[in-house]
Amino acid sequence: MTVLFGAAYYPEYHPSHLLKTDLDLMAEAGFTVIRVGESVWSTWEPENGRFDLDWLRPTLDGAHERGIGVVLGTPTYAVPPWLARQYPEIAGERATGRRIPWGARQETDFTHPAYLFHAERVIRRVVERYADHPAIIGYQVDNEPGAELLHNHGVFQRFVDDLRERYGDVETLNREWGLVYWSHRLSTWADLWVPDGNLQPQYEQAWRRFQAQQVTEFITWQAGIVREYTRPGQFVTTCISYERPGIADDELTQDLDVTAGNPYYLMQDGLALPTPEDRPQHWMTQDCWAFYLTADRMWSSRQEPYLVTETNAQAIGGPWTNQPAYEGQWRQAAWALVARGAKMIEYWQWRTLQFGTETYWMGVLPHSGRPGRTYREIARIGAELAQAGDLVDGITPDADVAMLYSTPSKWALGAQPALALPDGGPDRRSYQGVFEPFYRGAFEAGCQVRVLHTPQALMWTPSDFVARHPVLVAAGLYVADDSTLDWLAAYAEAGGHLVLGPRTGYADHEARARGDVQPGRLAEAAGAWYDEFNNLPADLPVRARSGLALPDGAAGTRWADGLIADGAEVVAGYDHPHFGRFAAVTTRPHGRGRVTYVGTIPNPVLGAALFRWLLPDPSPWADIPPSVTSTGATAQDGRRLRFLHNWSWDEATLTVPIPVQDVLSGTSHATGTSLTLAAWDVRVLLET
Repeated sequence: MTVLFGAAYYPEYHPSHLLKTDLDLMAEAGFTVIRVGESVWSTWEPENGRFDLDWLRPTLDGAHERGIGVVLGTPTYAVPPWLARQYPEIAGERATGRRIPWGARQETDFTHPAYLFHAERVIRRVVERYADHPAIIGYQVDNEPGAELLHNHGVFQRFVDDLRERYGDVETLNREWGLVYWSHRLSTWADLWVPDGNLQPQYEQAWRRFQAQQVTEFITWQAGIVREYTRPGQFVTTCISYERPGIADDELTQDLDVTAGNPYYLMQDGLALPTPEDRPQHWMTQDCWAFYLTADRMWSSRQEPYLVTETNAQAIGGPWTNQPAYEGQWRQAAWALVARGAKMIEYWQWRTLQFGTETYWMGVLPHSGRPGRTYREIARIGAELAQAGDLVDGITPDADVAMLYSTPSKWALGAQPALALPDGGPDRRSYQGVFEPFYRGAFEAGCQVRVLHTPQALMWTPSDFVARHPVLVAAGLYVADDSTLDWLAAYAEAGGHLVLGPRTGYADHEARARGDVQPGRLAEAAGAWYDEFNNLPADLPVRARSGLALPDGAAGTRWADGLIADGAEVVAGYDHPHFGRFAAVTTRPHGRGRVTYVGTIPNPVLGAALFRWLLPDPSPWADIPPSVTSTGATAQDGRRLRFLHNWSWDEATLTVPIPVQDVLSGTSHATGTSLTLAAWDVRVLLET
């Protein structure tokens, strides 16, 4: 097998005489896969009960003739006008009684029986029609689920039922949620208020958990239908946009065969190293480190290789965001994703649309349809992937450090944001605002990160986890039950280096603030505690106290715990007349391991210094220019791979520390020889 390579293809959007040209160009570019069919329910079923199923056959036949596999999508995320007209009650509600207007996509209450009836019918008709077609290698159910938090009456009533099953009676709910506050005690389940005006954080936590559960059940339901028709070797997945509010990606993917995600990113200087400026992150990442984080998040969903179902062909976004890649950046992005575990690279989309909302979401072919710079660059990637073959398919990326990711903490810190925006308002991305700077610090230090959802880590015994990941970062782990915090302490006791960051351990599983000194249940192991904390309107300089080398410019940002060392060694403090009384970073042995507490959100300088201190024995590939990233991986047959990227206009030269062979050119490099990377260049090396 090779890494699958291709694009989303919508022949229904373009004149039929272009089909042969399109497929020929795809074959010449080394395409091995296309994704079809997921966006056009109204084409599959133009009227209620009248189906047109044969229009896709020429595309599947032509793809099969050229050795191109097909991922067939179920068209359930964009309902046809006749369904919205005949069943107005299936409209989703963003607030109770306020329907989402029809005219975009994903406006539907996907839990409504009328919707589910018609969705199942079209799924069965489409999949049954093509189940035996030899081109089909897999199925994508729905598309980027979880776009809305649905407030429909039926959804709310099932939420009440879910609470009744979870808590048993209203008195238990009153106690667990603290509903004595502001006179919110329930006397009966009928007293539960709708979520629109809710400010109770425990309610919000349960509401977000329930919404994600609905999405997971919906996708699992679709996957179950499709599996009635699948053949051995075919996969079933859905594609994930990781910033969608209605998903818990680790739960969503449990009953699928493989993770699939859609990493979009800012091109041109958005990939430059060193990073020229700090930019806010959202669904489209805007820095090189954030692009790698997206890749590691896709791995984290199932802790295994994943599919990229959509990524930039040219510039992606509205008509005001036109920044197509510099020469070489398509190769860099593709090989970076492969290096971090991607086993399919699929672009959105093949041919740029001449109409519709996404007219300027540019494809592999521009509006003219003539192959140009983008096509040539992408065709080069296809040839390189074919040349690398099964060596790079299904690889396991290296991990120097592990980081815990907590979706419940993301929800809780969105409901009660710890961080402020520059204008003083609440930052609803407060969880990411804590987690991401720690990831970036590791990236800037040249470390490779394995992101794990907290339950995935807890599947291991602490000692077994130490053997796999001797350094573990828990930053922003706000929502955590007692057993999770006890596991973290046991991890350090078993020999691991546990790194705690702001807000970790502060709240319990219901997002209730703990009554302990903080960090809850971990203060004794850390040898440090705090009972006050501060939002920082400006960066706070941090100075080394002992053992930690800090360059000029190291600072805490946005947040500072009033951290008191109580048995721990202070390795860094603040240069400030008030905050100087507090520790910025402490460390203390615990059992056979160590607990380090970082009481602030590190800026890139502080973050990189911390990780260089945490991992004092650098990789032999660590001595590289600042514009170069070096990532390693293990092939399925055990061979070792090294990926070098130069994210800069300037040539970069490094010294090869061990013998390697260039996978793409066949050139061998002995230990101690120089290797030069051109501007925006990539080298795929086999360690020999």
